[in-house]
Amino acid sequence: KEFSKESQGVTDVLCEACDQLGWKVPTKIQIEAIPVALQGRDVIGLAETGSGKTGAFALPILQALLETPQRLFALVLTPTRELAFQISEQFEALGSSIGVQSTVIVGGIDTMSQSLALAKKPHVIIATPGRLVDHLENTKGFNLRALKFLVMDEADRILNMDFETEVDKILKVIPRDRKTFLFSATMTKKVQKLQRAALKNPVKCAVSSKYQTVEKLQQYYIFIPSKFKDSYLVYILNELAGNSFMIFCSTCNNTQRTALLLRNLGFTAIPLHGQMSQNKRLGSLNKFKAKARSILLATDVASRGLDIPHVDVVINFDIPTHSKDYIHRVGRTARAGRSGKSITFVTQYDVELFQRIEHLIGKKLPAFPMQEEEVMMLTERVAEAQRFARMELREQGEKKRSRNDDDDTEEAIGVRNKVAGGKKKKRKA
Repeated sequence: KEFSKESQGVTDVLCEACDQLGWKVPTKIQIEAIPVALQGRDVIGLAETGSGKTGAFALPILQALLETPQRLFALVLTPTRELAFQISEQFEALGSSIGVQSTVIVGGIDTMSQSLALAKKPHVIIATPGRLVDHLENTKGFNLRALKFLVMDEADRILNMDFETEVDKILKVIPRDRKTFLFSATMTKKVQKLQRAALKNPVKCAVSSKYQTVEKLQQYYIFIPSKFKDSYLVYILNELAGNSFMIFCSTCNNTQRTALLLRNLGFTAIPLHGQMSQNKRLGSLNKFKAKARSILLATDVASRGLDIPHVDVVINFDIPTHSKDYIHRVGRTARAGRSGKSITFVTQYDVELFQRIEHLIGKKLPAFPMQEEEVMMLTERVAEAQRFARMELREQGEKKRSRNDDDDTEEAIGVRNKVAGGKKKKRKA
């Protein structure tokens, strides 16, 4: 079925917008949620990422906005800054022909310019909870007393990141009489509690009841001694050269270290983690999206919701401690009907975590075929690159300390500058 007035009840203007975005056929969650939302019901949508849920809440909101134009009409809460920008792009694209204005309110960006944007009263605000509460408490003349729609996207993650108090504050200052859409990949106790507090007699639209990974995703594991982890990574990047990779690490530090290591070996790798400034994070993401870089190293900041169409291979360099995060990470590839691979590194310390993941997804994963002697031939070069990466990391750390830089959101220096800084020092020596 195409997007049409008859099938979804979506007006022609918006159907055209969908058409221009290349959305030909509504996804499962859109087929279920849009008609219900257009009838004015509250919706709770359970759907994994990549299932088109942004469209499922954006279209009903834009349609209601067409019927009764009003400023500060809808608020979308999301857990991460990147996701907020992505949702905003979709609102702008869908609403461009009808002049919809949206504003992104997230941390890591100057508050003053945000206050000015809010003073212009956009139709839609897309925000992370913390920064929105800041504005509600401190920005004169800004309130959400006229709000008609509230969306909580990735609600499970919003609550897991301990935004509960912020969400409570927001719920207290917005009108009771509103429509609420709550979207979550998983139904946790916290989400149920939030559902009871925020939704009135909602209709549940569940697209995936159990944890699933997409059919077209080939999932593998490799079992390796942890001291040769880096060498195995380099081996796999060489074996699968020509693909684009997303590599997940457990900490910001390890993300940074591995990025430096790979750069020293001549790979075009860029990091994305929470200790980078917001501009650098968006910059990294855009370079990767534009295919200027083929390897993105990330912490779980990037495991949810980010829609980068062309990720061919996801590598779990550090195994996720929460099995559910595995689903989100490997969900970065094989999106929207394409195929993809994922490879999970399992060291002697990760066996139990790996078994939990297999248990959760209900399948036993095959081992990725490898030539061990070829990996061992790489160890010397990798050891040298590791040494360089450690030196560079140390120098970055010293730089940061000497600048006495506590604030890592606004002004934290980007990786590239740091690496350049590191090289200069070496030249002097």
